[in-house]
Amino acid sequence: MLAVVQRVSRASVTVEGSVTGAIETGLLILLGVARGDEDADAAWLAAKCASLRIFPDDDGKMNRSVDEAGGAVLVVSQFTLLGDCERGRRPSFIQAAPPDEANRLYTRFVHEVRSLGLRVETGVFQAHMDVALVNDGPVTLLVDSGPWRARRNDRRGATVEA
Repeated sequence: MLAVVQRVSRASVTVEGSVTGAIETGLLILLGVARGDEDADAAWLAAKCASLRIFPDDDGKMNRSVDEAGGAVLVVSQFTLLGDCERGRRPSFIQAAPPDEANRLYTRFVHEVRSLGLRVETGVFQAHMDVALVNDGPVTLLVDSGPWRARRNDRRGATVEA
């Protein structure tokens, strides 16, 4: 599971002329679900994103989480994050999870973030969305559950697939 996490001063998603989600200070999370991702990936990634200390404290240092900063979270599904651009000019999306599984894990991720006490707004899964944001900083991070899953499986003695 892959997340592009952006610290924003405001962000919104519009589908067919209607705003489906909007926040002021907080995180815009673009979420891609890969083949092989599991519920544990969603839980780990939600906790990791929610706890990132990327908001300024009173001294201007990045020491506060989104909750500590009084912010909210806008989560937008984005399968194109899994696009492989290594060969040719057209991205390959073979690594993206099938829509039913991706939607289930996207919904699970949103549930996990909400369970941490954060206000969460969303886009619309599989819709054409207009996403507007003001990136604060700019602060943008890429968080991937793949390396976490590999370490977890190594500790369990499982075989790690490449």
